[in-house]
Amino acid sequence: MVAETRIDESSPRYRGWRVVLACFLMAFFMFGFGLYGQGVYLAELQRAHGWPGTLVSAASTFSFLLTSVLVVFTDDLLERVGLRALILCGLSALGASTVLLALMQTPWQLYLAYALMSVGWTGMGTVVIATVLNSWFERRRGLALSLAFNGATCGGIILVPLLLSLTGSIGFRSAMLAATLVMMVLVLPAVVTFIGWPAGMSPVSDGRPIAGAVAAPSHSRKALLANAAFWTMVLPIAMALLAQMGFIIHQVSFLEPLIGRSAAGLAVTIMAAMAVVGRLSLGLFVDRLDPRLACAASMTSQATALFVLLQSTNATVLLACCAVYGFSIGNMITFPPLIIQREIGSSAFAAAMGLGTSISGIVSAFGPGIVGLARSFTGNNTTAFALCVVLDLVAAGIVLWRPGKSVARISAS
Repeated sequence: MVAETRIDESSPRYRGWRVVLACFLMAFFMFGFGLYGQGVYLAELQRAHGWPGTLVSAASTFSFLLTSVLVVFTDDLLERVGLRALILCGLSALGASTVLLALMQTPWQLYLAYALMSVGWTGMGTVVIATVLNSWFERRRGLALSLAFNGATCGGIILVPLLLSLTGSIGFRSAMLAATLVMMVLVLPAVVTFIGWPAGMSPVSDGRPIAGAVAAPSHSRKALLANAAFWTMVLPIAMALLAQMGFIIHQVSFLEPLIGRSAAGLAVTIMAAMAVVGRLSLGLFVDRLDPRLACAASMTSQATALFVLLQSTNATVLLACCAVYGFSIGNMITFPPLIIQREIGSSAFAAAMGLGTSISGIVSAFGPGIVGLARSFTGNNTTAFALCVVLDLVAAGIVLWRPGKSVARISAS
């Protein structure tokens, strides 16, 4: 293990921090283009081609569902393709996707672009990032994950406004091509130079995967699906993400009638900024905390913030609630790898991350639709957001349940 080699993970010279930088850049562009940028594509493709919003929205749904299927096989791909080759494949696919979005003329090209984006998610998404950082860090794992995943939030804060600004000055096509070029210039050298498994690490000696030595992924998945401890991690995370996606998508429509459009926009900015603060704050302390307790506390804080939000029309209170809610937004993808490493172990880490991410991704994809249906039936957001409060509280209770023995012990028995 890292501890056994007496490596100082706190030292800036430790190579693992350069891996964190590469992962930060991967998350920045993957989430910036693959998640937050989709609102830009929707508007610009409608404007350029006159395509209905349902066509572009359906392509987004198709991409997210395809991603949820592909990530299940991340551990197999790491074994057969190798870490660096998988990331470079994902980077190439994402680049091809963004170029195609800039140049497309027909609807079938839209679906091809979003399919390529799903391949990008498989090679550069949370599963690969968590797996490689898990191999480099033990004592500072939480901080490393928090720093890397902050790239996802920064992608939304920086890349999307930049795309909008460039689109206004040089047009959507040129903006996408320029941003893609910047991505390649920054990410490609970082991946080639920094990304790799730690020297001498293997599943046999240390429980950490290296290319060509991933242990029995299919058996790991079977054990995971049969293990209650795995489900008490995956289901609450999926429920919390469902509530989170539902609130984020409908946040502006709820706040705008109460505090106006500009203040509603400010609420979104505050929430995104607090997500960065929350990740960094958690990263400093989470390695000394029980991740299940910290996860339950985060879910409870989001439920509390939403509950207070529903009781008030005061602008200051509403903005404060959005800040509190945002503090825990980013941490919902940080907790699963910490819980998996502690309770399941490294030999099944990639399998657990892939399967868990797939399940939570599919479930959370229904969040905006469920909240929208609740709003349509009741005519207001109160019942819809109250449902999110209940989901968060139930999820907080489930994640504290620790049934049975770990998958790692089951696999070893």
